[in-house]
Amino acid sequence: MSKSALWLTGLCLSLPALVLLIALFNGLDGHAIDLDAVLSGVSASHLLGSDALGRDLLARLAEGLQLSLSVGIIVVLLGGMIGISIGMLAGWVGGWVDALLMRFADIVLSFPGILLAIALAAMLGPGVENLVLALVAVGWVGFARLSRVQVLSFKSVPFVEAAIANGSTPPYIAIRHLLPNIAAPLLIEASFGLAAVIIGEAGLSFLGVGVQPPDASLGTMIREGTRLMLVSPTLVIWPGLVLFSLVMAVNLLGDALRDKLDVRMDNK
Repeated sequence: MSKSALWLTGLCLSLPALVLLIALFNGLDGHAIDLDAVLSGVSASHLLGSDALGRDLLARLAEGLQLSLSVGIIVVLLGGMIGISIGMLAGWVGGWVDALLMRFADIVLSFPGILLAIALAAMLGPGVENLVLALVAVGWVGFARLSRVQVLSFKSVPFVEAAIANGSTPPYIAIRHLLPNIAAPLLIEASFGLAAVIIGEAGLSFLGVGVQPPDASLGTMIREGTRLMLVSPTLVIWPGLVLFSLVMAVNLLGDALRDKLDVRMDNK
C-alpha cells in the first residue's frame, strides 16, 4: 500500500474509531429519552447533540456502527461458509452437480442484489435476524463462483493428485490441501463483501425492512433524520459520514489485501 493510500485509510478509520472510543468512555445510553434535550446542539452532556426524542446522537452512532459491523461480519461468515462449500462441491464433483449448483447461482445473480434482498427482507419481516438471512441469501454467490474456479484450477496439480492416489477422502483434501491454497482470493472477496453488506444493511434499514426502532442503525438514523433535515441537518450528516468512512476504510483495506496477496498484481 502506498503512503497516500495508507494515510487515506487511517483518515477513514479515524472517525468510526473515535465514535466508538468516545461513546465507550462517555457511558451514555443511546436508548435513554430526555425530552428536555430534544434536538439540542453540541454540549458537554451531548457531544454531538441529540435527536427528536432527546437521545444522545453520539451514543446512537456508536450503537449503529457496532450493529453494522456485527451484521456485516456475520453475513460474510455465513455467506462465505455456504458459498465456499457449494463452490468447492461443484468444482470437485463436476458433471450434473456442477451444472445444477451453478445454474442456481446464475438464477440468484440474474436479480439485482439489493432488489432481491429487499424482496426477501419484506417477505421475512423486519428484524435483525431476518435482515441477516436476506443478505446471506444474496451474498453467498460470489464465494461459490470464486471457490469453484479455484478448485477447478487446483484439481489437476501434482499434490492433489498425489493425495487422491494415497486414498485421501475428498473432505480431507478440501480442508488440508485446497482451502489453504485458495484462501487468499477468498479473503479478498470477503473484504469487499463486507463493505457491500454494510451498505446493504444501511439501505434496507433506511427503507424500513431492516433494523427497526428503537434499535439504532446508521440506515434508520438517516431515515429518521431526513424528516428534520432543515431543522437539524446533523441528524443526517453524522450517520452519513460515519457510514461513508466505514465503507471507504473497508474498501481500502480490501485493496491493500489484494495488492498483498494477489500474485497477479506483480508486487505493485
